[in-house]
Amino acid sequence: MENQDLMEQLNAILRHEWTGVAQYAQASFMVQGVWRQVYAEKFEEDEQEAFGHAELIGEKIAALGAIPTTTRNEISQSTDVHEILQFSLKFESKAVEMYLRAIELAANDRPLVVFLEDILRDEQEGVDEYTKLLRE
Repeated sequence: MENQDLMEQLNAILRHEWTGVAQYAQASFMVQGVWRQVYAEKFEEDEQEAFGHAELIGEKIAALGAIPTTTRNEISQSTDVHEILQFSLKFESKAVEMYLRAIELAANDRPLVVFLEDILRDEQEGVDEYTKLLRE
């Protein structure tokens, strides 16, 4: 049962990362106004990071003998930069929660924990960055 719970959590993370690819790509398309150049590039970078995480998690799921999901969740959209930044902070915060849960489930597999902690560090950096961007 523990292994099944872990596989379900890893696939939930994979769905979340696929969502990040779509959400950050959409944000880079939709951001407008004087800050477009700055934020469009930021969102494109975050899209690439989410894709990289999806690749890592998908490969790990397959290596552990399960089938990686190909689906994603709904994305949040706006043309308002502040709202997009809020969506991004919420997205990154959710990712931190999801990785922490996976780490709990993988507690007896130290190499898997280290693997997940490496990605968790990136997610926490995302939370920190969006928190700073949202400060007035």
